Amino acid sequence: MSGERAARERLEALPGVSRETLGWLDDYVLELALWQSRINLVSPATMAEVWERHILDSAQLMLHRREARRWVDLGSGAGLPGIILACQLKSLNDGSHMHLVESNRKKTAFLHHMIGRLDLPATVHSVRIEDALSLLGDVDIVTARALASLDELIGHSNLLLKRGAVGLFPKGREAENELTQASKHWQFYSELLPSLTDPASRIVRIAWKGGDR
Repeated sequence: MSGERAARERLEALPGVSRETLGWLDDYVLELALWQSRINLVSPATMAEVWERHILDSAQLMLHRREARRWVDLGSGAGLPGIILACQLKSLNDGSHMHLVESNRKKTAFLHHMIGRLDLPATVHSVRIEDALSLLGDVDIVTARALASLDELIGHSNLLLKRGAVGLFPKGREAENELTQASKHWQFYSELLPSLTDPASRIVRIAWKGGDR
């Protein structure tokens, strides 16, 4: 069995991933490949492992949703994890909504295209992250993938965290080092959760404790 086929089957086995959800994700993968040939949405080297490196890696965040209804994906880029999570939220049909923050116009064009094509419960905010925070109001979960260090991510999202949001940030093998560095500047509760795609990687769960730089 190929690695990509195995990754898709592992995704299919996740709680709440319906046949319809897989169909929407299949469509996303096809559109991503089509758009990638015209604009750089993801690293070209990762397209051969798109299900493992991008789809499953994003979808696993839903395992830690804890009944969250309002999500925000900072620096959404190609919609990873935002569009993937929005496909899952659509399947839940519980009124949940995803907010995608991305300032790059070419990338926001792709995000708008996918939201319209798949009729997803999502909104694109074509502004810089610092300008989006006042537009979002209260959210339950803030996430970002391959955007910045954990220290910088807490800086970007601290206003949302202070209002009660929980951060879910996929991180690589330096997750513990990034936590140590961030703890020098911020006061927060943290938990390292296992990754389904890399045994050495972690999902960092952050809740606000208080304090500023």
